Amino acid sequence: MIDFNIPPFVGKEIQYIEQAVKNKKICGDGEFTKKCSRWMEERFQVNHCLLTTSCTHALEMAAVLSGIQPGEEVILPSYTFVSTADAFVQRGAKLVFVDIRPDTMNLDECLLEDAITEKTRVIVPVHYAGVGCAMDEILDIAKRHSLKVVEDAAQGVGAYYKGRALGTIGDFGCYSFHETKNYSMGEGGALLFQEEEFIEKAEVLREKGTDRSKFFRGQVDKYRWVDYGSSYLPSDLNAAYLWAQLEMADEIRKDRLESWNYYHERLEGLERAGCIERPFVPDYADHNAHMYYIKVKDLEERGKLIQFLKEREIHTVFHYVPLHSAPAGRKFGRFHGEDRYTTRESERLLRLPMYYQLTREKQDQVVKAIEEFYE
Repeated sequence: MIDFNIPPFVGKEIQYIEQAVKNKKICGDGEFTKKCSRWMEERFQVNHCLLTTSCTHALEMAAVLSGIQPGEEVILPSYTFVSTADAFVQRGAKLVFVDIRPDTMNLDECLLEDAITEKTRVIVPVHYAGVGCAMDEILDIAKRHSLKVVEDAAQGVGAYYKGRALGTIGDFGCYSFHETKNYSMGEGGALLFQEEEFIEKAEVLREKGTDRSKFFRGQVDKYRWVDYGSSYLPSDLNAAYLWAQLEMADEIRKDRLESWNYYHERLEGLERAGCIERPFVPDYADHNAHMYYIKVKDLEERGKLIQFLKEREIHTVFHYVPLHSAPAGRKFGRFHGEDRYTTRESERLLRLPMYYQLTREKQDQVVKAIEEFYE
């Protein structure tokens, strides 16, 4: 059996979890939580990184910090995970979906300006597969219209746009450390931002609406309920698991890139023959090999290929059903313009097995099975 995903494990995770237990500090903001946050701040050159219980919660925090109010509009791609939308729906926002680019599967920056109304407050670019959106154009539009930019960089940890880490370019960036991601803590995420003006409110928001962070730093003699908040702080046990992988981040990235490149080389012949399309990575993007996907002819062919591979014990998956076609998408939002690519391309895309320490032998089995299908 070739699994689609195996959560990353480098060997020191259990040791660090035991250390966290011995520290007698297994709730949030312990030794490992702080280590992970500092590592990302230094590595990705961002002023503030707050570890969270999930990327969903990081997005929720970003929605609050963006000041979105009921009835205001948020522009985002329909081709994304539900959390991207949910975070803003919870604040009473109206979703405005725009079409994607068929080359990168990212939000089409050329369609943004036409989707902006007097109610627009936030743009949410989603960096699909760790390949950055066209951030210069997006930021220029946002600046001219006084809009906030919240990067959904769930898949973008360790990927870059023109030398800048994804998640550090807009007003807020959100990471995921789910078990399917390049670096994992089981369930977890992070909120990143540069501006000092947001740190106090972000800490209060993350600590159930209290100034508990100030209390532990000795800045106040007791902590109080001061504003709206929730429990967005992860256990130090989870952070201990993540820390082992961040120590090995370069090795994990190198390993995944080698697997990505191997797929890319082996599948070139099928693309030349017109059977599939391989991923496209623009010159400005330094991706992180989060996933390897192929595009087939249509939905029917994809279903047949999935079944063909399943019979050979190879687990593959497709990705999002476009949000604008879902019941909640129709309830909370609208699609602006024409759906030229979102639905069509989503029905063609198939994700291949991809994880840390995926062997060449297994990759060969995957490629040979796909070749056999097209023969």
